[in-house]
Amino acid sequence: MVLEDAKTKMEKVIESTKKEFASLRTGRANPSLLDRVEVEAYGTRMPLDQVAMVSAPEPRMLVLQPYDKSTISAIEKAIRIADLGLNPTNDGSLIRIAIPALTEERRKEMVKTAKKISEEMKVAVRNVRRDANEVIKKMEKASEITEDDSKKSQNDIQKLTDQYITKVEEILAAKEKEIMEV
Repeated sequence: MVLEDAKTKMEKVIESTKKEFASLRTGRANPSLLDRVEVEAYGTRMPLDQVAMVSAPEPRMLVLQPYDKSTISAIEKAIRIADLGLNPTNDGSLIRIAIPALTEERRKEMVKTAKKISEEMKVAVRNVRRDANEVIKKMEKASEITEDDSKKSQNDIQKLTDQYITKVEEILAAKEKEIMEV
């Protein structure tokens, strides 16, 4: 029960890691670069994908097609405010974003950011381990499980933690390779 709960929470950390990494810019155009952009439209803040269709027709170009042409300037403004280092241009019906090639210095910065994100995710996995171990210790104190079961459960949780830390590191290694690719 406790192990399954911990596994579910750690799986969520992995999903979160992938989502965070998807929004990191590499040299290639990827619609998920704009996932965190929120557009001020219709009197409220909305995720970009709710006001425009985003596609990557070329390796270094993103194209946004607003569902409503009246939101085009709001979308442009939101992309500029998002501080992604992107410069959108519009032709009245479409917004085009040329993805500039990353400099070596910028690539290294991105790798540092990726490492920082992965470190935060590892901490999240360890927090899940700590919480699970606390539950097990409480169960042992309340005599719901034996000392041997408690030790076995804590060992199982440690093995699970190690697996998920390794997964985070593998995701980081893949992202680093993608960022450093010229």
